Amino acid sequence: MSEDELILSEIGEDDEQQLYEHVRLDVDKGQEPLRIDRYMQEHLPHSSRNRIQKAAEAGFVHVNGQPVKSNYKVRAGDVITLMLDRPQHDTTIVPEEIPLDIVYEDDDLMVVNKPAGMVVHPGCGNFSGTLVHAVAWHLRNCPTYDPNNPEVGLVHRIDKDTSGLLVVAKTPEAKSNLGIQFFNKTSRRSYQALVWSNFVEDEGRIEGNIARDPKDRLRMTVLPPDSEIGKPAVTHYRVLERFGYTTLVECVLETGRTHQIRAHMRHIGHPMFGDERYGGMEILRGQRSSTYKAFIQNCFKICPRQALHAQTLGFTHPSTGKQMDFTAPMPDDMLQLIAKWRGYIQGLTNVDVVDGQQ
Repeated sequence: MSEDELILSEIGEDDEQQLYEHVRLDVDKGQEPLRIDRYMQEHLPHSSRNRIQKAAEAGFVHVNGQPVKSNYKVRAGDVITLMLDRPQHDTTIVPEEIPLDIVYEDDDLMVVNKPAGMVVHPGCGNFSGTLVHAVAWHLRNCPTYDPNNPEVGLVHRIDKDTSGLLVVAKTPEAKSNLGIQFFNKTSRRSYQALVWSNFVEDEGRIEGNIARDPKDRLRMTVLPPDSEIGKPAVTHYRVLERFGYTTLVECVLETGRTHQIRAHMRHIGHPMFGDERYGGMEILRGQRSSTYKAFIQNCFKICPRQALHAQTLGFTHPSTGKQMDFTAPMPDDMLQLIAKWRGYIQGLTNVDVVDGQQ
């Protein structure tokens, strides 16, 4: 359930208002008594406790068919439903004629270079215009591909404002095979990213569990590797080019968690340049001059997103067993951004730029 689904419309005085079921939770037999707002927050990761409490106050949270308040304590066997005053959005995938940059295609799979700004999968207010809708149109005549069948389709995802490579399975056998490769970490994925600040070392390894940030449910946070919270995540990085106040790095994923690179880089003090959600849309390093501030604002305009590109993708072909490796060139917005940083650093005179400081 998205947070938007808990944005409530005002309730009038109509006692006969029709309600529609959006969420159903069956409480396990071994469940100890627990406040329903806490229980729902734990089981609905995209919603906040405050929104759940508002839903309960509005009469939208039901237990065993009856509305309850947020202090109700759930018990074993309870059936919890979120009942809203509008029908649930139809998530059926309908093919849409949207251009695709297809890097490779055969009878088993296709590799697509996704542009920044395109949502990969419908949901959370984006119910059309996604990559999934575009793929459905392209494969509308493919007998093995049903866009509403979870046994085919996208094998992995990247964020809306991240550009780069994705693999789509046309058959259940291909998706199962590729899914196992991603799970076993035998697939190859590398990203290029522009991050804030200069690195002391030329390469390194970031390890830390990825979990949803309790202070911002749309952001992920990093916890110690031995933490029982979150999922284990490992990112390897290598410096490609230094610009004093920013650094171009290559990131290789050992695991594939939500926002992994973005969260890991912020965790070690190098937020992604232009990444508003993780603090990269601010001037974090550099001079205080108006000229420098104007330069940074121009950079944000050139690339108004996190500067992250899924550049390479490699896997074993599910039918032939052949190693397949693909590369997507860096998109224009990031090329212009990096060129601007090169020009700026080369133009500096009598300035010692070390570790992001003058």
